[in-house]
Order: sequence, then C-alpha cells, then structure tokens
Amino acid sequence: MKASLINRIKRYKKLPFNLILKKIIVRLYRSIYFKFREVRIKNNPITMDCGIFSGWNSGMKFLFNNDRQDYYIKEIDEFDKTEEIIRQADKIVDHVFDLLGSGDINLGCDIKWNQDFKSGFIWENEFYKKIKLIDLSNNADVKVPWELSRFQHIPVLGQAYWITKDEKYAEEFKNQIEDWIKKNPVEMSVNWTSAMDVAIRACNWIVGVNYFKESKISECFWDLINKWLYLHGNFIFYNLEKNMNTNNHYLTNLAGLVWLGMYFRDLRYDKNSADNWLKYGIEELEIEVKKQVYADGFDYEAATYYHCLVTELLLYTTILCDCNGIHFSQIFRQKLEKMCVVILNITKPDGNIPLIGDMDNGRFLVLSGYGSDDIRDFRYLLGVAAEYFDRDDFRIHSLNHTAALWMFKELKEPRHKHHIIKSASYPQGGFHVLRDKKIYIIIRCGKNGTGGSGSHTHNDQLSFELNYDSEDFIVDPGVFVYTADYKMRNLFRSTKSHNTIQVGEMEQNDFYLDYLSGLEDETNAELANFYNNFFQGRHYGYLNKVGVIHERIIIVNSNLIEIKDKFIHKLNSDKENAKIPPAKMSFVLDSDVKITTSDNIISLTKKRKSIYIMTANKYKFEKAWIAKKYGKLLETKKLVISADYDKLNVTKIAINIIEL
Repeated sequence: MKASLINRIKRYKKLPFNLILKKIIVRLYRSIYFKFREVRIKNNPITMDCGIFSGWNSGMKFLFNNDRQDYYIKEIDEFDKTEEIIRQADKIVDHVFDLLGSGDINLGCDIKWNQDFKSGFIWENEFYKKIKLIDLSNNADVKVPWELSRFQHIPVLGQAYWITKDEKYAEEFKNQIEDWIKKNPVEMSVNWTSAMDVAIRACNWIVGVNYFKESKISECFWDLINKWLYLHGNFIFYNLEKNMNTNNHYLTNLAGLVWLGMYFRDLRYDKNSADNWLKYGIEELEIEVKKQVYADGFDYEAATYYHCLVTELLLYTTILCDCNGIHFSQIFRQKLEKMCVVILNITKPDGNIPLIGDMDNGRFLVLSGYGSDDIRDFRYLLGVAAEYFDRDDFRIHSLNHTAALWMFKELKEPRHKHHIIKSASYPQGGFHVLRDKKIYIIIRCGKNGTGGSGSHTHNDQLSFELNYDSEDFIVDPGVFVYTADYKMRNLFRSTKSHNTIQVGEMEQNDFYLDYLSGLEDETNAELANFYNNFFQGRHYGYLNKVGVIHERIIIVNSNLIEIKDKFIHKLNSDKENAKIPPAKMSFVLDSDVKITTSDNIISLTKKRKSIYIMTANKYKFEKAWIAKKYGKLLETKKLVISADYDKLNVTKIAINIIEL
C-alpha cells in the first residue's frame, strides 16, 4: 500500500463519519466529472473569442506609473542597477536561464516549456488530471517546467525595455508568450497541473502588459494575451487548492484571483466572472490570513522561506488593492505588518534568512535582483514594507530599495540612523532568536507546521543556527530537492541532518520514505522559558518510543554560549527494562568552515574569524550535506557528539578561547 494512501486513511480516521462520507462522495463525483471533461476537452479545446477583447484595455491602476519612466530610470541608475538589469535581460533574450540550481543553461531557440531541462525528462501533453507529476524511480523534477513557466523573468525584460527603449525586449516578451500558448493548450499540459503556478504566471503576465503596453507590439497580441489571462482566471477559480490544511498554494490561488478580478472587472462581456473572482479572493484571503498566520505574525507552515514568500504575495496584493480603492481589514493589515517584523527579526547579520524547514526558491514577483541577488536575502521586502507601513526600522535594515521604487511615488529617508535588532521569541510560530553583540542564534521549537501535518516541516525541534560576526558557522541543512531524489529529500528533513539530539536512528517525527510532504505529529514541542539571552524548550518525539523527553537550554553570555541538553525519563512498566539506543547530537557546519582540534577543544575558522567548541563527551566528524538554495548541493562536515542519558550534557561555544 502506498504511503500516500496510508497517510490519507490515517487522516480520515480522525474525522467524524459524516465528513468522511462527504469526502468520499466528492472524490467519486470528481473522478467521474474529470473523465467526462477529458473527453470534452479533447474534442473541443478550451478557447474564447479574441473579439471579446478587441480594443479593450484594463482600467486597473498598477503598482508603477508609465508616465514616470524617466524617474524610475534615474533612480535605478542611482542604485547602480542599470547594467545588471540589462545583462540579465540579455540572457533572457538569448534563452539562458538559471533556475532551481541549474546554473546558466541555454534552452535554444525552441524552448521546451514541458521539460525538466536539468534531467531532460519531458511531460508529454495530455489532460492535466492524468499527468503523473512524481515518479520516484527517475530524477525528474516537475518544479523545473513550472518555474520556467511562471515567467518571473518578465519584470527584468520590462525594466531593460524602459531603460534602453530597445524593441528586442518587447519582441522577446511577445514571442515567448505566443510560443507558450501554442505549446500549452488549456488543461492539456504539465503547466496546468498546479493552480499556484497558473496564478503566479498570470500575475507576471499582467506585469508584462504594464511594462510593454506602449511598445510596438501589434494589437492582435494584446487581444491574445488578454484572452489567455481570462482563461487563467477561469482555471484558477475552478481548480482551487483548498483542502483541510490550506497553505501557501491556496493563498497564491486567491492572490491570482484578486489580481485577475481587478484586471478584468471593467471588461464588457456578458459572461464576465471577474467580480466573482475578486469578491471570492478578497473574502477568502481575510479568512485564510486569520487561519494561516498566527497572532505573533508567523506563517503556520513552520518554514522560514515560505513565511517570506507568503509575506511577499500578501504585501504586493495589498498594495495593488489599495491602488484600486480596495482595502483589507485592519486585522489583516496588522497581521501583515507583524509578518514583516518577523522577517526583520529572523534576518541574520549577513542579510540572509536561515533556511529552516522547506524552501524551493519560490517567489511571487521578482521586481529586483533577478538572477543576481542571493535567494535567501529578503531585505528588498523590508524595503517595500518600510514605505507601506512607514517604519524606520525596516528602512534602516533593508539596504535594498529597488523593489519599493516600483510601488511608491517617493522613497523616504529614515528619520533615525540606527536601530538595534533585539532577541525575539515566537512561541506560536515556533522560532526563537537570541542576539548578543555579534552573536546570532535562531532555535526551532514549536508546533509542526500546517495544522500538525508537517507538510513543509523538518525534524528540527531544538535545532539551531549560529552566526557570528556576519558569518555562518553552524547551519540548518536547508533543502536540496523535493521529488527528484527522494533519498536526499528524506535525508535533508531527517533528525540526523539537524543540530539537535537523535536517539539511535529514530526520527523525532516518523515519516514514510515515499510520502515526501508530511510527518507524523509526535514532537509537541513547547517553549519553557525565554528572555534576552536565555532559551529553554523541550520536545516529546521520543517519549512513546523509548520513554524520554529531550530538553535543551541555550544561554548567551557575552562571548560564551552554553548549550545544556538533558533527558527527562518517563519510562513506563513496559519500557523500564528496555535498552535505550545511544544518543548523539549533531552540529552541521557551513561548507567553508575550517576545523582544527586539540584535546577536547574544537576550533572552527571562517574568513579569519574563529569560534571554539568544548565538550567533555566523545566526538567525531562526519560527512554531511547542505543546500543554500534549492537544487544546489554542497558537501560539508558535521560535528557529532555522544550524549549521556543520565547526566547534563554541556557544550560550550566561545568567541574567545580564554572563555573556556
């Protein structure tokens, strides 16, 4: 029996009978419906009359103003971004793409939109519900054609067009979209299998319309793209990714409906559904933000990168709505502001966020730094939030205002020049940050994400990252791939790949090897204590397995960090005589950290900066893997220290060896 089926049965067992029956009926209905729909679409492909859109232009006010092109060009030049924008745009014109860790790859004159160009695998066109997206027996990654077909390279093409007035960029925009349309009939290709990606594509096409609408592109093209944008809206509305535990996919569906609803709401068409899209999108976003964003401001998927993605799509959509006289509730906006504060507080001194939990390089709109900025750097988003919420702390720490340039009439100078980011704890989100001078530590301790399903959660309870003087020393492994290599997927989300204690070969939360997006909900981690330089937390992942609870204390005292691990024994009569397997703690090192050892002191050096680890326990080094972005694998080392069940395990990390 496949793990996905086992997992579904387990979830269904927790539901009342009437809800189970309803779900079975819905699944049966959908199965029959899609069989008939497949036949219908093969006989009568989905289309619309282009004449509906003849001579029509959307009245939606956009994020940027075409009448201020000279201002944007001047500011971009002052930001010293002109040459980089043109360079990246020229690569797109040459069909050179770097996606999901591929490195620069020339896709040739004839782009294969349905191919994973990293592995060469092609998903042949057929009815979208019949396409097999995941095959664990090969190394194909469906995210590659999805990523390419998001068209997130359009903004950089548009910016290069405004800077140079060179029609080659407009022509490339037109040619790529016409080619994609020709090769991806509605509901008949792999690029219609994810409504999230359909929504992101539609929003980026709308961005392109606003960059290129004054170009020499023929009128018939605008009729064509508007027709296909409308078909995108219809598809999203009838293929919403709404289930028991909604996540960033459903939020993106809703954002797409809001954008398309505003775009088409003045279209004179007797079957116009734009008002329905817009109304549904606005109402559901209000509901989902209440559900998916905790009161402390953290996204409930328990993954730092997805928190930033969700913040981006919500912030940009909110700003666009404001431009068009549509305003979300005060509660919604307050939560959105808190989400931006979270990004400020989790950002490391080097400007990057820690990659805790899942990540896939995903973005909504790339309005700055396409192809050049570090995928972990979300300070551009703080720049946008600084202007929207008028906050100096965001301005001071953003250092990247290019994205904000496209959304606001002017960028304000900070009223204050300095702001110190302090320690912060998010008990609901499950992340806790300790800061002291040049020391930054972030600790994972909280609920499994997405309502306990753990779809984007790793076995990382009580794991931490350590950054000293803007350099990473102890790191979370990140994510290499999802489905292209299930063994590596499972390795990267396993307990042994994180900076925590593992009992034997057990997992904190069990998972099925071939079910790649979920964990059993076993850890029930809880924060016991937190203040400026002190963290105390515990998890229960081993309680029902071997009768122990892992508790960790981390204390930051000037130049000394103390990590204290202990086991709380809760053996029952069945397990009192059971042999508990040996326990060990891991510290995964950044890939360019140099190691030297002397007795029980371990010296870690990076770019002439050093920290020192002391332990009384036995230790060794093992090969490990990390990924600083999806699809890019790096070999490194991890320090593995034996742990004693019957005494306090103390590990000291000093900035100055004298402290030891």
